[in-house]
Amino acid sequence: MSMPSAPLSRRLSHFARERRETGLAVLLLVVLLVLNFLLNPARFLPANWGSTIGLAAPLVVGAVAAMPAILGGRGGIDVSVGPAMGFVNAVIVQVLILDLGLETPWLIVPAALLTGIGIGIFNGLVATMLRIQPIVATLGTYLLLSGLTLTLVPSPIGSVPPWIKDLAGTWSILPILLVAAAWVALKRLPFHDALMAVGSDDRAAYTAGVPVLRVRFLSYVTGGLFAGVAGLSLTALIGSADPNVGPNYTLVTISAVALGGVSLAGGRGGFLAAALGAVDIFLLQNALTFFNLSPFVLQVAYGVILVLSVSLNALPALLARGREARS
Repeated sequence: MSMPSAPLSRRLSHFARERRETGLAVLLLVVLLVLNFLLNPARFLPANWGSTIGLAAPLVVGAVAAMPAILGGRGGIDVSVGPAMGFVNAVIVQVLILDLGLETPWLIVPAALLTGIGIGIFNGLVATMLRIQPIVATLGTYLLLSGLTLTLVPSPIGSVPPWIKDLAGTWSILPILLVAAAWVALKRLPFHDALMAVGSDDRAAYTAGVPVLRVRFLSYVTGGLFAGVAGLSLTALIGSADPNVGPNYTLVTISAVALGGVSLAGGRGGFLAAALGAVDIFLLQNALTFFNLSPFVLQVAYGVILVLSVSLNALPALLARGREARS
């Protein structure tokens, strides 16, 4: 029997490693699905799948938007994803629909994506070219976008055309499929391997000729693109512009990425991990909301999830170091 080629062996090894890293998220998914189905079976009937996916879609796509910068390593945590979603929401409703009278998807969708890309370019320039710590750079963007959103939309306003509302109903799966297809396409490009190499060991990647700064810059641009999709999905969900909704996604998107098994140190994870973590948190929200618990309890739950996820994320590395020390 012939042995598999080296690239195939590496891919199989990477696939198996990713499945191990998402094991906790998969187990939690099964438990939470059973619990949610027992508590509220009507929500999970086929007739309600569209609206249920519509409720989860902004969180799922937002988690995927937070992922690329984290994969790039060196503390690349983007805390501006939530406000970016809120700003895209404000631009769509206030600027495009109310001010300019535009309602066609052929103009609104590209505008949402370009807005997200612009935010990603800004984050990338500040974090990589100016060498400011990513969490500090994106915190500045967080405050900037929050202020701009409140300037554009001081209070909830407006409504959206039917095709946008359908993105939270009949076509709610479309934004998730869009970012999934984009990620699959990215995995076929040299950029993906370079991003994983930079996130795993940027010095070794630099020595091997990988343009580290350019790769990290593009990771923020990619995240900005996905944040544009998440902002469109959020607009569909709330059906108007609301300056207070976007920032609420900041903590939960990062928690979802960590829970799904994406390493916060970089270089490990992908779309499946981020999406699984987001679905888990959505199901947890549903279960806690069913018991009419205070929103403060939800915040505590997110904090606990984040701490536990990061701790479990770091456990394999700690065990490996322990084995090396004993050998």
